[in-house]
Amino acid sequence: MTLSNDPRTRRRRLGVATAAAGLLAALLTAHPAIATPDPGDAPTTQKEVSRSDQAEVREAIADGAIPGQDEIVHSANIEHLANVPKDLVKGTNSDLAFQGKYAFAGNYDGFRIFDISDPSAPRTVAQVLCPGSQNDISVSGNLLFLSTDSSRSDSSCNSTTQPATEKSSWEGMKVFDISDKANPKYVAAVETACGSHTHTLVPERRNVYIYVSSYSPNATYPDCQPPHDGISVIKVPRSAPEKAAVVGFPVLFPGDGPDGGGNPGGPTNPGVSKTTGCHDLTVLPSKDLAAGACMGDGILFSIEDPEHPKVIDRVQDNVNFAFWHSATFNQKANKVVFTDELGGGVGATCNTATGPTRGADGIYDIVGRGENRKLVFRSYFKIPRMQADTENCVAHNGSLIPVKGKDLMVQAWYQGGVSVWDFTDSSNPKEIAYFERGPLSTGSLTVGGSWSAYYYNGHIYSNDMAKGFDVLKISDKLTDPARRVRLGELNVQTQPDYFD
Repeated sequence: MTLSNDPRTRRRRLGVATAAAGLLAALLTAHPAIATPDPGDAPTTQKEVSRSDQAEVREAIADGAIPGQDEIVHSANIEHLANVPKDLVKGTNSDLAFQGKYAFAGNYDGFRIFDISDPSAPRTVAQVLCPGSQNDISVSGNLLFLSTDSSRSDSSCNSTTQPATEKSSWEGMKVFDISDKANPKYVAAVETACGSHTHTLVPERRNVYIYVSSYSPNATYPDCQPPHDGISVIKVPRSAPEKAAVVGFPVLFPGDGPDGGGNPGGPTNPGVSKTTGCHDLTVLPSKDLAAGACMGDGILFSIEDPEHPKVIDRVQDNVNFAFWHSATFNQKANKVVFTDELGGGVGATCNTATGPTRGADGIYDIVGRGENRKLVFRSYFKIPRMQADTENCVAHNGSLIPVKGKDLMVQAWYQGGVSVWDFTDSSNPKEIAYFERGPLSTGSLTVGGSWSAYYYNGHIYSNDMAKGFDVLKISDKLTDPARRVRLGELNVQTQPDYFD
């Protein structure tokens, strides 16, 4: 389908993005301890914008340039099948994982399990209150894993916020037994240096290895000391998950400086994040490869020895990438899509003031062989539908849509909605479908929108930070072959070989 004549894709004259505090600052801010669920772990949710920006938003809605407040719009090849609002677990929705007929939805207050055997009518199976940002989530067999990246009073699900300067504070990985989906049981906790912002599974038959990404050390944090230039590796025995433990901390950015050898950030590279760890990793076990989005750096590395990953190549983009956020391989493992989370996920960056090359995806080809492989930049991709200055919007979590011979991806853009795009031609990516809601507010920058949008067994599932769990169906000649591909389990950051 061609979208070029769709008035929703025309670039609009919207004002300069309102400055907003980064998501990281919001996550690390200490708040008074209160009862569960704990709003102290929620990201910043609102920031006033100028009256002139408010007027521009109202004018854009009146002109039909953007959808009205909370209005749903989508391309003709997308159908909105279902929405399930938040319920007992009321915090900010985050990542998704899948297994069989179930979807697992992370939330800053815990997680929720859906039965998606009928995608048009998802049914809640369980809701677990266990606060701790971001509650990045994944599953493997009978085990479910949650990341905690906020300083807590202890590792229990009844913990409260507590300053990271306190030695007794806890953050890291939690492990649940989900053999009974209706009654998950908390079975283990592993503390990791600087917590766990995200994590990635490298599953084996007897064990599950977990690569833990975290960052922003501070000399005043007893359990998060600089330099923090690597990742924590946890080994979880499937038959005895209570014995889960950290087995290593591979250094990915060796160097003699106080922060290791990663990107120094500003003032050397103005506007670029200093690398003090990784934000997110994606592994491709069938190829023994991993790609790391590490704040100021993108890396390609080998996981042939999962306890001792080895860096193959490293790239920087000190002009257009502020914060390397996530990575996605194509199926042939000859490309990586890296995302730039400019503004930390709480900024309005999908506007003319920011432009098409910042807060975007960067497409890199992998050229060469073995240890001589290199990441070579080809182009940027950013959604062509400009958003209001009251909408947080930037490249975020997405997954491949498995079609042989094509490189297709579905991706979340917060209040920019869900985008389906084609990067088969690395130098000429294009959007082929979209779904989005109008702004949550016309008077303030209010954080919301799709955190994760993933393709699983014939449908697109989106976890909207504010609006809940959405199910979409795409019908397009490019993506239709993917309906024949079926998986028993999907953690997007552990990419399967769809056609093995």
